[in-house]
Amino acid sequence: MSGIRLVGILMCIAGVATGLYAGVWWAFIGGIMDVITEIRADELDAMNIAIGIAKVMFAGAIGSFSAMVLFVPGLALIKA
Repeated sequence: MSGIRLVGILMCIAGVATGLYAGVWWAFIGGIMDVITEIRADELDAMNIAIGIAKVMFAGAIGSFSAMVLFVPGLALIKA
């Protein structure tokens, strides 16, 4: 296995890990936590609730885009 293929494989693994973190943890779970925290606060801020809801709604797209940033170049390195 050449070094360039190894770098490509590592980039693909890092892309999947980044996509899972950004999509599941930061956007989906973080968005739910943002909304709950804002609802439990003494004063509601509509913008924080809207951002939390948007994070939950677009969690799949955020995760997919984050993964593709590293996965696609890694795949190109593997095929090279």
